[in-house]
Amino acid sequence: MSKPVREVALEVLLQIEKNQAYSNLLLNQTVKRANLDPRDVGLLTEIVYGTIQRRDTIDFYLQPFIKKGVDSLQDWVKVLLRLSVYQLVYLDRVPDRAIVHEAVTIAKKRGHKGISGMVNGVLRSLLREGIPSIDTVKGELEKVALQTSFPVWMVERWVDQYGVERTKAMCESSLVPPSVTVRVNRVKTTIEQALDLLMQDGVEATRGVLAEDAIIIKKGNVFQTSAYKEGLITAQDESSMLVGRAVGAMAGMHVIDACAAPGGKSTHIAEQMDDQGTVLSFDLHEHKVKLIREQASRLGLDIIKAEAHDARKLKERLGNQLFDRVLIDAPCSGFGVIRRKPDIKWSKELKDIQAIQAIQQDILRTAATLVKPGGKLIYSTCTIDKDENEEVVQAFLKNHSDFQLDETLAERLPEKARNSELYQRGMITILPQDFETDGFFIASLVKQ
Repeated sequence: MSKPVREVALEVLLQIEKNQAYSNLLLNQTVKRANLDPRDVGLLTEIVYGTIQRRDTIDFYLQPFIKKGVDSLQDWVKVLLRLSVYQLVYLDRVPDRAIVHEAVTIAKKRGHKGISGMVNGVLRSLLREGIPSIDTVKGELEKVALQTSFPVWMVERWVDQYGVERTKAMCESSLVPPSVTVRVNRVKTTIEQALDLLMQDGVEATRGVLAEDAIIIKKGNVFQTSAYKEGLITAQDESSMLVGRAVGAMAGMHVIDACAAPGGKSTHIAEQMDDQGTVLSFDLHEHKVKLIREQASRLGLDIIKAEAHDARKLKERLGNQLFDRVLIDAPCSGFGVIRRKPDIKWSKELKDIQAIQAIQQDILRTAATLVKPGGKLIYSTCTIDKDENEEVVQAFLKNHSDFQLDETLAERLPEKARNSELYQRGMITILPQDFETDGFFIASLVKQ
């Protein structure tokens, strides 16, 4: 018999808390292993993501009801109370008494009578007295941080970079569940044909709002459809699709994707090249390279050659070969994808940004030696932090006078993106709230 869904949620959240495990990967593994009723998978996902997303807000609500404070509790008790409060405050389809009853049952199973009594007392007091008001918090930024459950240092940093209103909108948008979006494989089909096929398989879908290759899934499991299995579509966020377009590769070109796993951008580039030419896809880890190969195979793309290699050492691997396009989708803090991976909020620190900047610079320096004259170097990240984006590009340009920003980038972007306030010569930042997509940065540099 399968375990109750809240017990499974507690185990997943504990692993994330203790081992810094990635919520999305752990959740997928758990769903496969736990033999859950399909109806419970949605609830499990909602409880796990919701509890991580709202962690600090929930702790603020709990604090007055715990004598020595939230941090005095054992990890499992703290996590059990958090997931229970998440359901009490943010979910309305489960009755309050059922949530309290289940929390007490789990506490009895895991701990002694005193702990189950405490869990019961805390949750009943909160229901009786109501949740504390965040309006009592002094300081505008502290209030924004608490309301949207973000670390204060992150909010302050973004306010410096983007101002209060944009930061607030960015934090709020991260609490909205992301859409499932897929990219149409233009080598095999068209948007219209793909939409028809999905409809035949009972999936409700519409065209994307930003990328011309995108379909947004409104209802149904797209990964069980014939269109997916036959390689007519693949999962990718809309803002990520703009990167492949920004590369502007054409049939017969020679292209490098230097940090390519799991292969979304490599396959998009190959599709735009009509599967003619070469795409060399590299990633540091062999198990991730396997994902690129699997993806290329499912989509029926033959020009992708994937292998494990450090992007900082590609010159040693490729010698004097030069390429028409080199894409660096650089390792980054991931601040643009917090709605998909909410644990990023709690696992990153300022020093992580500084450490990764050095790696980004190293990869750019190596990549520059592989671009042929007149060729393009595309730099992208799934973060919105300017130190990892504009600052990295400007520092690179200062030391590489043979490169300059590519003003033709605008021609390869959709009109909505081109007209964005955050488009500037050869560079664009997409904030998560702009089009309800992931946050992304793209820069295009041309070699003289």
